[in-house]
Amino acid sequence: MSDQAAHPTSASTTPLQDRDAQVIADMERWLERAVIGLNLCPFAKGVHVKGQIHYVVSHAQDARALAEDLHRELEALAEISPEKRDTTLLMAPDCLDNFLDFNDFQELADDMIDALDLGGILQVASFHPQFQFDGTDIDDVSNCTNRAPYPTLHLLREESIDRAVEVFPEAEEIFERNIEVLEKLGTQGWKDLDVGAHAGKVEKA
Repeated sequence: MSDQAAHPTSASTTPLQDRDAQVIADMERWLERAVIGLNLCPFAKGVHVKGQIHYVVSHAQDARALAEDLHRELEALAEISPEKRDTTLLMAPDCLDNFLDFNDFQELADDMIDALDLGGILQVASFHPQFQFDGTDIDDVSNCTNRAPYPTLHLLREESIDRAVEVFPEAEEIFERNIEVLEKLGTQGWKDLDVGAHAGKVEKA
């Protein structure tokens, strides 16, 4: 069981709670079927099995509100022990649909790490349903290595990355292997995994 921030526990839930639960379910499905199932990240299975992944659904509808959520989750991850929470996935289903806008937000995330004096302690990686490498077509299956059901900020501990690299010293080869795996799988094979978004957006107030 993962450390999940938005799973409703009451028998009576609101539409927003139901939507958030679906977002988390979609992310777990993507993690299990794609990231772990295709071994795109050899480090993911351990933290998933141990329940050390914290899932947070942001209700932000613009970059400023998402930045506030990111600020809160960075501080929370820095304060809690790695045994309880090794990493955080912050999903933003209601904003930054445009990949270029999301890509620009990554710079803000990096600046926030420095502003919080967390450089060398935490870092932020990202996934987006429309991720596209430079020089590729939007439908190129290689882009799926960095695609997730929703715009997602992945908060990681530097120490965990260092330990993982010790276990898998050829970490720089992961990217090339992932491209080969996806090209062999093909676009239809990726679609057949059914790891897309099944949750709708919330209406703006």
